[in-house]
Amino acid sequence: MILTWLISGSPKYVSQEGKVAYISDIGASFLKPLFIVGCCITGVGFMLSLMFERLLRHRGRLPPSMRKRERVLEILAILGSFIGMMGLIFLSGFDIKRFPTAHHLCLLIFALGVILSVIFTVLEYRWLAQDHPDIVKLRRAYLVKAIIGSILIALAIAFGITLYYASNIGAVIEWIIGFGFTFYLLTFAYDLRIATITQQEDGLDMMERDQAS
Repeated sequence: MILTWLISGSPKYVSQEGKVAYISDIGASFLKPLFIVGCCITGVGFMLSLMFERLLRHRGRLPPSMRKRERVLEILAILGSFIGMMGLIFLSGFDIKRFPTAHHLCLLIFALGVILSVIFTVLEYRWLAQDHPDIVKLRRAYLVKAIIGSILIALAIAFGITLYYASNIGAVIEWIIGFGFTFYLLTFAYDLRIATITQQEDGLDMMERDQAS
């Protein structure tokens, strides 16, 4: 979307206030169908990533939750992702040009849902890393999520302030948050890679036992 805006000569949309277009400004233009599809895929993918990870832990493909607190944090993180997903889907439909109030409300719901999910996920990984100190990749996943999550939360607070007082800075921050959120989602792909490695190692162990017998 940002490439379309730049290639088009950085036009100023009807809903745009500053020189830099917000994602919502571009999404309210002729790219609205693409914007809606992208938001739906992102929102659903975010929630499914957490649910799939929960399933992998339950089946032993990822380091399992050792205490009740981790399982509670998992559920809360999924609940937060669901709230974020619904906010994202609805804000794509209630575009900033026709429904500014509803759009900003859905944006707030999306931000709160994602922030809660990030906090609960980071806390969960912190306890998991302590319960499995021998798994280096788990601690690495925790650190990456904690760093990206902390940056995103700080940027979200800055975005909420600049949205009304410094439009151009707010737009730049929004684009950074968009790309940063993509990197956060990619950390779950790293978790899936750990699950794949675990499955391969289990298969090799089984083959070795069969050969020994």
